[in-house]
Amino acid sequence: MDHTAHAIESATEPHLHPSVFAAAFNSGDPAALERAYEPDAVLVTREGTAVTGAERRSANTALQSLGVPISITVQQVYRFDDSIVLLIVDWEIVGRTASGDHVDIRGTATDVARRGQDGRWRYVIDNPFGVARPR
Repeated sequence: MDHTAHAIESATEPHLHPSVFAAAFNSGDPAALERAYEPDAVLVTREGTAVTGAERRSANTALQSLGVPISITVQQVYRFDDSIVLLIVDWEIVGRTASGDHVDIRGTATDVARRGQDGRWRYVIDNPFGVARPR
């Protein structure tokens, strides 16, 4: 685990939130990644199922455990009021695991984040495969 994971700050600007998520993901620390979400946030899995709580943590931890970093590119940001944002983000997890297995997982996310009372942005809906239909 990367000991700098505790130093990862939540974003105060919505377009920066995906970068905070990536830093938390790449830290290898599931607790750091959880801080990128509101407690009841939804993650849409590759199978197209919406999960929350322990199931969301488990799904994210499985991806983190590959040990392959995620890279992101924010494509679009649509802001409503000062509290909700839709983020369109290209992402990829491409590389080799510690055991040498090749990983190539990628998508275009359609994510919704909300600004909390503390001024920090967190995901309420994380839909990493966007509008793509599960196969």
